Amino acid sequence: MSGVGLDLLEVERLERTLARRPGLEARLFTAGERAYAAARPRPAMHLAARFCAKEAVAKALGLRAWSWQDIEVLHAEGVSGPPAVALHGALAGRGEAVRISLTHTRGLAGAVAVIDG
Repeated sequence: MSGVGLDLLEVERLERTLARRPGLEARLFTAGERAYAAARPRPAMHLAARFCAKEAVAKALGLRAWSWQDIEVLHAEGVSGPPAVALHGALAGRGEAVRISLTHTRGLAGAVAVIDG
């Protein structure tokens, strides 16, 4: 299977949503994703990019129902290079090679996912 997914999100929208709904951050993001973002000056920018990556991966895979914890955006500290995706739970072992690209500005975050079957 191959596919492409794209997602875009206003950073401020995610910031407002997370402020209103305690516990949502832990539902949407893995511990590693939250730790990575927390170490940055504006965590919501990095969380928004990861949110978009998860949505983009789900779109590229053609998923209808999935767990936010089953798609994880990885980043090796101190290593320059692209972020990576790990598939867990029901998505583990699917066999597709998932590549992503993340971007963010003060106002917007986005991601593209490409699935090579």
